Amino acid sequence: MDTTPGLDGGIVVGVDGSACARTALAWAGALAARAGLPLLVVRAWSLTTAPRPATWECGYVPPVADYEAAVRQALADDVAAAGVPAGVPVEGRAVHRAPVDALLDAVEGAALLVVGARGRGAARGRLPGSVATSVLRAAACPVTVVRPQGTTHGTTPGPGPGGSREERHDQVQHAGLG
Repeated sequence: MDTTPGLDGGIVVGVDGSACARTALAWAGALAARAGLPLLVVRAWSLTTAPRPATWECGYVPPVADYEAAVRQALADDVAAAGVPAGVPVEGRAVHRAPVDALLDAVEGAALLVVGARGRGAARGRLPGSVATSVLRAAACPVTVVRPQGTTHGTTPGPGPGGSREERHDQVQHAGLG
């Protein structure tokens, strides 16, 4: 897994191990196949969000390298489970930093950023979560927010650079920036 920023003209998708992120990954993989674009799968992590490493035991905190290995394995498992069509070049990147920062760094030169929406609270299902909202406002490329099946449809304005917008397309929201 590479740690160099940017993906010239490809699709970047953020994953976090959730079902919503796996839905976004499958959607991005299918789009990458249709468009003939490479796919960069980014998983940002910290010790509190990483999967528990095999070396973990009560009273022992494994080294950071063990957590990173667990994140890389979870990322590989997510890519395998998403059913990305054969022939799509896929790069996985585990990044030890905040999700918004990791995604915004990764989209340099990308054609599209895809994220899942796990909105919380009373508006769950209508509003994107904090990561989706932040990247909608700050990404230097178009952003598509993929919702899992069964969520409420809705359209909300997005105040991004150059007047971005969100439009509902079946289970997908897309914000074209600029």
